Amino acid sequence: MEEFVVENLIQGGREARIQAATELSKLSSRQRQRLAERGVIPPLVSMLHSQDYEAIEAALLALLGLASGSERNKIRIVKAGIIPVLLELLQCQNEVLNELAVAAMLILSSCRGNKLAIASSGAVQLLVEALNINSFSFQARLDTIATLHSLSTCHQIVPLIVSSGSIYTLLELIHSSEKSSELTEKAVALLENVISTSENALQETAGTGGAIRVLVEAVEEGSHQCKEHAVGILLHICQSCIEKYRGLILREGAMPGLLQLSVDGTWKAKNMARELLMHLRDCSNYGSTSEQSKHEVVEQIMQAIDAEGEKVNGSTLRLVEEMIAKLRT
Repeated sequence: MEEFVVENLIQGGREARIQAATELSKLSSRQRQRLAERGVIPPLVSMLHSQDYEAIEAALLALLGLASGSERNKIRIVKAGIIPVLLELLQCQNEVLNELAVAAMLILSSCRGNKLAIASSGAVQLLVEALNINSFSFQARLDTIATLHSLSTCHQIVPLIVSSGSIYTLLELIHSSEKSSELTEKAVALLENVISTSENALQETAGTGGAIRVLVEAVEEGSHQCKEHAVGILLHICQSCIEKYRGLILREGAMPGLLQLSVDGTWKAKNMARELLMHLRDCSNYGSTSEQSKHEVVEQIMQAIDAEGEKVNGSTLRLVEEMIAKLRT
């Protein structure tokens, strides 16, 4: 079978090459590795240049199989010139090819040796723009965000991600999506990763109208991981200029969600929520008796939480939840 695959990929006609690519996808990882050593990657990449969707799909699936679990093959595939072709496929009107192209970009971007090559190809701008394409499937959007997240782990690429308009795009995506969805969770995680390494990204996020409200909603309604990332972003924003942002965060009604998170979030989320609450509770300017009353409730909750330490028992949790309910009224 290996001989059949090599011979037909290199010398075969259309049908033979499609069949060879299909058979390659069925082989074991060891067999695929041997085939990569024998030079099947360049002819597979060349199949992507055709206008034949069937051939493109078969070649992409074969290349995904070769890249899976092999850093060497990931580098070989990029060196064979696949990135420009993938960028074209991102913009085609075929949903299956969109998904496969993004999946390939995600796998290839996981290799440290490929990150700069991918970023320098113009991929970042196209990936950010792809998040705004209505025809993109849910899975394609997830993989697009995951690819940007993978690229953002290389600090040299972060400025490029920021300048591509990603901050506004991610905030819009978080705003328009269900806060408990996986898409929102991944978008908030990417945003936190970018703002934690870029002062420009932090300032752009903090200065975007409605951003703090969107993040407060994510703290209240998101998944456990989404809440953790969202509170992390709010903490970064507050710490960047406490006097400037403390009042803004308070005015968006952050306290109930933060207090709830401080007792039932993940370990990391609890610590960040409590740290942010410490910054917010220092605010001593109250515009009304109602605000003063709410501050007193907050103090009671914080005292209850502080008294329990890391673990809040059942009776204290019920008491805290009752007091949080008062804040929401």
